[in-house]
Amino acid sequence: MHAYRSHTCGALRSSDAGSNVRLSGWVHRKRDHGGLLFIDLRDHYGLTQLVFHPETPGFEAVERLRAESVIRVDGEVVVRDASVVNANLPTGEVELRVTGVEVLSEAAELPLPVFGEPEYPEELRLKHRYLDLRRETLHKNIVLRSRVISSIRQRMVGQGFLEYQTPILTASSPEGARDFLVPSRLHPGKFYALPQAPQQFKQLLMVSGFDRYFQIAPCFRDEDLRADRSLEFYQLDVEMSFVTQEDVFAAIEPVMHGVFEEFADGKSVTPYPFPRIPYRDSIAWYGTDKPDTRNPIKMADVSDRFRDGGFGLFAKILGADAKNAVWAIPAPGGGSRAFCDRMNSWAQGEGQPGLGYIFWSDDNDAWGGPIAKNLGGEATDALMNQLGLGKGDAAFFVAGDPKVFYKFAGSARTRLGTELKLIDEGRFEFCWIVDFPMFEWSDEEKKVDFSHNPFSMPQGELEALTTKDPLDILAYQYDIVCNGYELCSGAIRNHKAEIMLKAFEIAGYDASVVEDQFGGMLNAFRYGAPPHGGLAPGIDRIVMLLANQVAIREVIAFPLNQQGEDLLMNAPTEAGERQLKDVHIRTAMPLKV
Repeated sequence: MHAYRSHTCGALRSSDAGSNVRLSGWVHRKRDHGGLLFIDLRDHYGLTQLVFHPETPGFEAVERLRAESVIRVDGEVVVRDASVVNANLPTGEVELRVTGVEVLSEAAELPLPVFGEPEYPEELRLKHRYLDLRRETLHKNIVLRSRVISSIRQRMVGQGFLEYQTPILTASSPEGARDFLVPSRLHPGKFYALPQAPQQFKQLLMVSGFDRYFQIAPCFRDEDLRADRSLEFYQLDVEMSFVTQEDVFAAIEPVMHGVFEEFADGKSVTPYPFPRIPYRDSIAWYGTDKPDTRNPIKMADVSDRFRDGGFGLFAKILGADAKNAVWAIPAPGGGSRAFCDRMNSWAQGEGQPGLGYIFWSDDNDAWGGPIAKNLGGEATDALMNQLGLGKGDAAFFVAGDPKVFYKFAGSARTRLGTELKLIDEGRFEFCWIVDFPMFEWSDEEKKVDFSHNPFSMPQGELEALTTKDPLDILAYQYDIVCNGYELCSGAIRNHKAEIMLKAFEIAGYDASVVEDQFGGMLNAFRYGAPPHGGLAPGIDRIVMLLANQVAIREVIAFPLNQQGEDLLMNAPTEAGERQLKDVHIRTAMPLKV
């Protein structure tokens, strides 16, 4: 017999009754039933119930063991009495009558329990991540991650893609976040950067004559953290040659749909082709470029209903500036003054002056609220009919410059969908956000800057760059969004050096700077570059959605905390003087105020 096990703890069934077997695993739970000792033995594969009699060799040693000690047992598989069968356990029809035991590793007192799923502080969980990972839900999440990545690889290869690796030590690149820098020992005063994404390299692979590339790529961005973002993450990096935007969509949609359908656990998945929503429509309808389209609420510009008066405040706002607008946020089923007042209080808690509203409660005969009173019955009926609302419904209103209020309006829409229980939790809803602006105005730097990806092809190419207002130029850029999460960004690339130089010039980069930072790619374009495009869905967010989690650290084996610290390995740490000397660095700590 094998030194440690003949079977795993998830393998035994009633058909194994009478067999003598060997198992090894962790003591998951102990129960003393008046002389009989029951232990649930756990390994990666499952649980098996063990039965120890007082005369079992080693009984006293096992009786003293703490949970999470590791043991090896020999014994006979027996069928449980029908009254004690555990239908929730694959091995629940049998138990192992132990005839011998060896303690392989005795556990000290645990800083947090493994049995059950109680909430514990993040710092404690991450400091003892090896224990946290033994807990059932987290263990399943990491297994799910492995299976999702395996499925993605198989689907990509099945679509004719080949996997290639790109460098980890590379040059700094202005891709929207801060780089992690790595000092060079061999080149004093110079630094490598960890890749924010393999952007340039995957484009260079297309220039090199490869056709369909993918990689499960590690990426690093020194940016502020949040629940769905980490300093290091993995993405399905994809690039294709001789393709249009629609070709990229047609290649990736079956992969995304197939993976989600495979692991959806009964939830429905949007069939492909996925809906396409222009960026400006997404902002106007949903107040975000990451809309959760499970929420049926779609906002509307109702400025014309207020432009000629009726409600003085809105008329005044509209008259103050031509760019101002009034947006309505429908609230089907929200027709009560109490609900409207709660939403108004929520808005004030968000730093807003409030939310105007119109409502029709079930015990009234007409629309109510200050706005309805000022507009009058006929005008209010016309407005609410436009929104498709009636008795029992309400609508909320925001006014001013849409560029200032659209994010708040989007938050209000999400709040309404949640409060009114309009969001179907049993669906994975996909959409493409397309036609992103190529440029945007940076209030911080007081100049035009890239809005999304500097390597994208502008719609209209060089002619658009030379004849249009930069803020009116659209790009062949696109995002995949699922249930309100951006899963990836992508673009048809700018493969012509003269267009790239002009685009960077508009964003304030001198040609010499572009040549210095992107000379390798620019020169490659000058020797014949195919039209190409791609995208990069985030692995962590995909698994997070499939595991029904709201924080990516729940699907990463060894994540950093919200302060970017590895509490298990105690990183980041100070470097020793010799290490700093080797890479020609002196530290200058920030002054304490």
